[in-house]
Amino acid sequence: MADRKGLDKLVRDRLRQWPQYPPGLNRRSGGARGGAAAPPLAWLRGRPCEDLGTCHPFLKLPGSTRLRTLPDGLWLNFGGTPVDPFVDIFAVEACGSLQNLLDKRSRFAPSTHSLLAVCPVPWLLAPVGPEDNTPRWRATGVLRAEPVLPLVLPVRDMRVMYGLKKQHYAGFARHQLPHPHEYFVPMESLTAKDGAEDPALQALLARACAAANFLTVPDAA
Repeated sequence: MADRKGLDKLVRDRLRQWPQYPPGLNRRSGGARGGAAAPPLAWLRGRPCEDLGTCHPFLKLPGSTRLRTLPDGLWLNFGGTPVDPFVDIFAVEACGSLQNLLDKRSRFAPSTHSLLAVCPVPWLLAPVGPEDNTPRWRATGVLRAEPVLPLVLPVRDMRVMYGLKKQHYAGFARHQLPHPHEYFVPMESLTAKDGAEDPALQALLARACAAANFLTVPDAA
């Protein structure tokens, strides 16, 4: 248990050094979207953050007040308009065992339920980061005024990357088939000091968006 807690802490510490967008993607990038009035999507890192302790965004099912999904890493790509907002998410989960992997995969399995992303008010009011004092609520591009209630958005698109120990990674790659929204890396990719600068990781995550499913993405019209 101690080793697992130490691994979880190391992964979160490393992910905290990643930028406000998943490595390999641009600060403002996402997938195909329609409407000339639709603003570009804006990435923000929701988990882990430099501030606010445990007051970070989380995922849940509609109507659920207790069961929450708290990924080790969570990036939110806000889009739409103030009238019809949505969010695309990129999550990172470090799995220390195969049982842990099965549990976490089940939380992100395709479902007929709508997954919701909840952004607490303190997180929205806080600045984007140490080098950017812009309040997060302004950076989302979907809020017209300072929020007094949590921002709850439907998840439009979901991508999840799982970090596995060497033996589990090798076995999964040989005998299992990922779902289209899943990506897998050795745990060392998450615990590496400069992991976000790894060209192989960036190349993998460059495909973790809806735009990767199109030959070309036309301009909004």
